[in-house]
Amino acid sequence: MIKKVSILFLFLSISLHAQDGQNVGWITKFGLAGGFNPTYVFPNVDPVNQMLPDFGVDKLSTSGMMAYGGSGYIYILLIDNLRLGGMGMGLSQTRDGVVDGINRQVDYSMGFGGFTVEYTFPFIKTPAVSIGAIIGAGSLEIDIYQNKNSGNWDDVWDKFEDDADTKMLSMHNSFFTFTPTLNIDYPVTRYLAFRIGAGYVLTLAGDWKLNNDIAISNVPSDLKADSFFIQTGIYLGFFAF
Repeated sequence: MIKKVSILFLFLSISLHAQDGQNVGWITKFGLAGGFNPTYVFPNVDPVNQMLPDFGVDKLSTSGMMAYGGSGYIYILLIDNLRLGGMGMGLSQTRDGVVDGINRQVDYSMGFGGFTVEYTFPFIKTPAVSIGAIIGAGSLEIDIYQNKNSGNWDDVWDKFEDDADTKMLSMHNSFFTFTPTLNIDYPVTRYLAFRIGAGYVLTLAGDWKLNNDIAISNVPSDLKADSFFIQTGIYLGFFAF
């Protein structure tokens, strides 16, 4: 199987090199790759930040958060310049503080992933400029902690029932997403490429839930995962742009 794939790659590479010097019009792009995607996301955290000063912790960053993930794709060849794949990413930011001797912490996290569809413009030979979308699902979570215990093993168990100063609440919101994207992939060699791109997470979300799926009322309407992001990436694979 490996031998057959190697022969296919060699044939395609030779074929494309043979056409490089010929002015014969657009050439269908080919490639398959997988890679790592550091991404900078700009979620709307204003509804959370309004609550944090009274809770005793610093506000979340309003200038964006780092997310990390991975993706992969392959040109399917049945439709010229169309590639299919998948992508996923996640981010988390923590704020903590001490109020009257009680430790408090807030964790904000978001993650999503899905199926990717992209069309690469045939009239741009190098780099590969693609428009597309991520179609998938994800969740937005806010975890709140309060703890006065010393961290002693016995204290954790003995004081759980009667220690009002030890609490943990988890709020979460699940969503489906259609995320339009624009990406530029530049091949450094036949086997290495770099990416810069952007997208906007559009969500269709359900109700916010508390702990064991208890619905939360009066949640601010703008507390959702919809957000703009800037994506980078490093890919290993085979590229014939």
